[in-house]
Amino acid sequence: MKKFILNCAVTGAIHTPTMAPYLPIKPGDIARQAIDAVNAGASTVHVHARDPESGMPTGNLEIMGEIVSTIHSRCDAVICITTGGGMNMTVDERIASIPEFKPEMASCNLGSMNFALFPVMEKIKEWKHDWEPAYLEGSKSFIFQNTFSDMERVFQVMRESGTKPELEAYDVGHLHNLHYFFKKGVIDEPVYIQFVMGILGGIKATIPHLLHMKQTADGLYKGNYIFSTIAAGRNEFALGTMSMLLGGGARVGLEDNLWLGQGEMAKSNAELVEKMVRIAGEFGYEPATPDETRKILKLKGRDKVNM
Repeated sequence: MKKFILNCAVTGAIHTPTMAPYLPIKPGDIARQAIDAVNAGASTVHVHARDPESGMPTGNLEIMGEIVSTIHSRCDAVICITTGGGMNMTVDERIASIPEFKPEMASCNLGSMNFALFPVMEKIKEWKHDWEPAYLEGSKSFIFQNTFSDMERVFQVMRESGTKPELEAYDVGHLHNLHYFFKKGVIDEPVYIQFVMGILGGIKATIPHLLHMKQTADGLYKGNYIFSTIAAGRNEFALGTMSMLLGGGARVGLEDNLWLGQGEMAKSNAELVEKMVRIAGEFGYEPATPDETRKILKLKGRDKVNM
């Protein structure tokens, strides 16, 4: 069967506890859901940390350390630590985990942008925590900062830590931002790009837009890159499947999508992974194992991390 990289984003910083009753909040729950997702077929897990009491996204290194060390000790996942963090964090806070834990992989966001979550507020009348409505309302005026100076710092920190960047492109212009660094020799091959679709402020999650992102990347990198696709919300499985059929990988998980199907909330990240694996199997594909993913992406290996 054909192989594809299946990534699971476990908790993220977009959804709040009120929106998602099954969203893992405590470090042990985040780690457990990540491990279950790997057992279900994911080879990489994308990790954010949250305050265990309030559920607010946090850059606390002790909390992140508990999460990643638990995952690392109990399965062979490729651990990808976020540098996107949350709207309540500075750039310095967002990148602090990389030199501390030296993961095999970490996300790197490719441009500053509007990043809006506030429309979801119209559907919610009561909140579990006071911080949630202010956090979402604040996204009306929030700019997700990723300047060229910031990206230069992130690439330097990752290179010093032996960490491969998972390059997050939220729109076509981000692919051109990346190409600037690629031409300077800052990015080691294979270039690993993730098309992030469906965020208000970025490119919409549709098949024509996915094709446009891929065609743009093909032209810039002459086919010498590896890609994966995120589709936030209800198009997660459709765009993940299309990405796979186009020769790329797919990301699923409660960070991006809370629903297993129409009217049915996913009760765990593993359920979302299992569904993507079933769909892939119908087309003759199966997810790469963690070690196969390491080989494909030329990662340094799990024995060279600090977890």
